[in-house]
Amino acid sequence: MSVSSQVAPSGAGTPRKDGGGGQPPGEAAGRRREGRPARRVSTGAVPYLLLLPALVATVVLLGWPLVKNGMLSFQNLNMRQLIQHLTEWNGVENYRELLSDAEFWHVAQRSLIFTVVNVTLVMVLGTLTGLLLARLGKRMRLTLSIALTLAWAMPMIGATTVYQWLFASRFGVVNWVLDALGWHSMAEYNWTGHQFSTFFVVTLLIVWQSIPFVAFNLYAATTTIPAELYEAARMDGAGALKLWSTVTYPFLRPFLLATTFLQIIWIFKSFAQIFAVNGGGPERLTETLPVYAFVEGVGNQHYGMGAAISILTILILLALTSYYLRLTLKHEEEQL
Repeated sequence: MSVSSQVAPSGAGTPRKDGGGGQPPGEAAGRRREGRPARRVSTGAVPYLLLLPALVATVVLLGWPLVKNGMLSFQNLNMRQLIQHLTEWNGVENYRELLSDAEFWHVAQRSLIFTVVNVTLVMVLGTLTGLLLARLGKRMRLTLSIALTLAWAMPMIGATTVYQWLFASRFGVVNWVLDALGWHSMAEYNWTGHQFSTFFVVTLLIVWQSIPFVAFNLYAATTTIPAELYEAARMDGAGALKLWSTVTYPFLRPFLLATTFLQIIWIFKSFAQIFAVNGGGPERLTETLPVYAFVEGVGNQHYGMGAAISILTILILLALTSYYLRLTLKHEEEQL
């Protein structure tokens, strides 16, 4: 027997590093490469799996009640139907009656005007307050921030009750101050006895509660503006207005658009402040669409009609927000 026949082949009896069990290294590497896309697909599904609980909760807590409310809007549901457990479908009769009713359009117009006035005041005053926070020293900024936080954190009904006390006709602080300043005719003025004065109180309350959110958002946005831009603009002789138009506003514009979008939604659907102050009075002259839906649905026990009003309210709000979203997306495209 020759020596060469007794020598084992090179690598025989030792484990292969490629783990191929006798397979060529190229095949093992190919298998590893073929397995990678499967791992990428499973990893890519992880974010959707994490979002699934929130999506299910949204569908259950928001989607299903919306579907039930939509079904209710096509029914004639009053106390008789509730007591007898009857389901009377009347098609689009509720919507036909609403859209042909002048009162509905008066309330819708009033809601739009109320929203525009409040959003404008909130955004202007909130922006000025946010810019003030950026200019103050640490102690004054902390003091103002605490005051804004307290106003923001106060419960809605609690804040409404405080404003009712402030504007009470006989023992209110506002009337007492006005009387002391010489307006004696305001000593026992009934602020909730007239449409304009009631809206004044409600607007003051909503603006006071909404300013902190806008101010904190805008102040946080100002911290992202590089200080070098202000220095360069000042070296070019820019004043306060020029600094605002050339440096501050371009950076704050996306935050202003997003904040305005949220304020439109929140103020348009305001219910607690208006209803708690005077129940939509006097003589239903301060009802907005959410209050109108509640009064017609629950107060007058026309539940199908109230559901139809709420659906129309959602559609009007969607129309407003879709128009505003188009403006926002157009701005983002221009920035790109």
